[in-house]
Amino acid sequence: MSALQQLRVIYVLTHDSIGLGEDGPTHQPIEQIMSMRMIPNLEVFRPCDTIETAECWQLALENEGKPSVLALSRQNLPQLRESASENLSAKGGYTLVPASAPKVVFIATGSEVEIAVATAKSLEGQGIAASVVSMPSVSRFLAQDAAYRASVLPEGALRVSIEAGTTFGWAMLTGDKGLTIGIDEFGLSGPAPELYDHFGLNADTIAKRVVAALN
Repeated sequence: MSALQQLRVIYVLTHDSIGLGEDGPTHQPIEQIMSMRMIPNLEVFRPCDTIETAECWQLALENEGKPSVLALSRQNLPQLRESASENLSAKGGYTLVPASAPKVVFIATGSEVEIAVATAKSLEGQGIAASVVSMPSVSRFLAQDAAYRASVLPEGALRVSIEAGTTFGWAMLTGDKGLTIGIDEFGLSGPAPELYDHFGLNADTIAKRVVAALN
């Protein structure tokens, strides 16, 4: 209703993934974040660390005539950004970890950006250049001009999306030849690290899938 009425309401939603662990599938969102991204005039932010969270909060405050959702993680996350001199989240997605002539570009949100960074390092050890794109706002990124989008997601590189939720919708960024890594079933009860391993959301499993796709 706030989106329909063009109200500047900010919804701060926590427990955004299977990271809830023992709370089980009734508390673990699978389709919710992507379904909220489909609502007209609603901007969904899923930041990866404290700097992105502050940036997204600023953008939400500036969103006149539309509500915003900040989807935050329950679990502790590492600080991935070192500089806050510029609000990089303002363009929706940006290159967090650059690579020269990358063969692979990871696109990740929230708690999965950490996984993307670890996977990129693993591939680098195998001689495969990989960059990491953090995308706190898909809609904001899609609103950028073609030149900027191409600079972040260069042609020729294998695009791999990582989000602990449905893979539905990510093909619009990865393309038909890319990989969409996520969860297309309900979650499970168990310790969060074990759940991420069970669903293949870890650096080793993803690196193997990427290498297989490249070959």
